Amino acid sequence: MTKTEAIPDADNRQTGEWQVRTELAAAYRLVALFGWDDLVFTHLSARVPGPEHHFLINPYGLLFHEITASSLVKVDRDGQVVQAGGLGRVNPAGFTIHSAVHMGREDAGAVMHLHAADGVAVSAHRDGLLPLSQTAMLCLDHLSYHDYEGVALNLDERERLIRDLGDKSMMLLRNHGVLTAGKDVPETFTYLYFLMKACEIQVKAQSCGPTHLPSEQAIRTTAEQSQQLGMAAKLTWPALLRLLDSKNPGYSV
Repeated sequence: MTKTEAIPDADNRQTGEWQVRTELAAAYRLVALFGWDDLVFTHLSARVPGPEHHFLINPYGLLFHEITASSLVKVDRDGQVVQAGGLGRVNPAGFTIHSAVHMGREDAGAVMHLHAADGVAVSAHRDGLLPLSQTAMLCLDHLSYHDYEGVALNLDERERLIRDLGDKSMMLLRNHGVLTAGKDVPETFTYLYFLMKACEIQVKAQSCGPTHLPSEQAIRTTAEQSQQLGMAAKLTWPALLRLLDSKNPGYSV
């Protein structure tokens, strides 16, 4: 893996790429703020504007609360480093998962994958995500599943992962974690928040004893109402940035 480009300098930081870098760095820090990170593991990525099919991902070795716009690594579809950013290396498993979605889904401007405990717990549950809450019911029509095959180092798995994802925006990676994909970072993080919140609620509800399920009509109605879920990002993302600016600023450098 070789470095062939320089990070945009201060005069070029109004470009589309810099906006994506800033949003992705913010998303990393928000994941840490919500307690969903896993040391230096798991990954969030975003496609760089342009015809090259490059995408940005975290340097392998930085904690999520340390990520900045300029530390992100730019890679091509073969996993070669185009722009080194911080440490200049990426997690091979991260490349396998994220390259699969970016290559297989032209509409996937961002992809987010976590090992957060409640998400892993629900991914390992026999019945997966259940309609135990309004939040879960807003997710169900957007959700798919992918069976565990081992640590994602085998590039052959990409074909099966993208097949299982289909046209959905959320996925439970069985016995592994959660994944979301959207048109951009704000939309993808919004999907991630809803999916993680649904998993957290399910773990708590099932720990209390027998659960109550809503009617099939209520589930169908909520599924119909969920079709505009991605639009919530227009409200949530600016608020999330204000929260981050108050708690952990500095991501945009």
